[in-house]
Amino acid sequence: MRKMIAIASAFCVCLSACHRAPDATANGSRNPGRYAGIGVFDAGRLWAETSRPNAKADPAAARLDDDEHIIVVLDSHTGEVRQCGDHSGYCVAMNPWTRTGPETMLPVKLEKHASDLVAEEHSNATSK
Repeated sequence: MRKMIAIASAFCVCLSACHRAPDATANGSRNPGRYAGIGVFDAGRLWAETSRPNAKADPAAARLDDDEHIIVVLDSHTGEVRQCGDHSGYCVAMNPWTRTGPETMLPVKLEKHASDLVAEEHSNATSK
């Protein structure tokens, strides 16, 4: 009998610890932070070809071609998706609800396009 009471008591204690998770819409979000991480991606060849109008003149400052990864985040308050270089800190943004935003909106202007890079590679391969 004592064993049965002990098991029932343990069961009640375990169940009393269970509670309903807070509703995701109670405070607008379960995550109180504003920015939600989407991911980290390798910087592609065209990232270094992005036209950067306000590039710093400091030779020690990281450039776009120094970026190894692109960090992408979502602003949960505005819906803006921002992708930023890991070393240069240069960001490109897209907001599906507005056309105004931070320094550069998509589509970005490129110094060279993917087809230009392929043509250069082809030209270099045939000239050797």
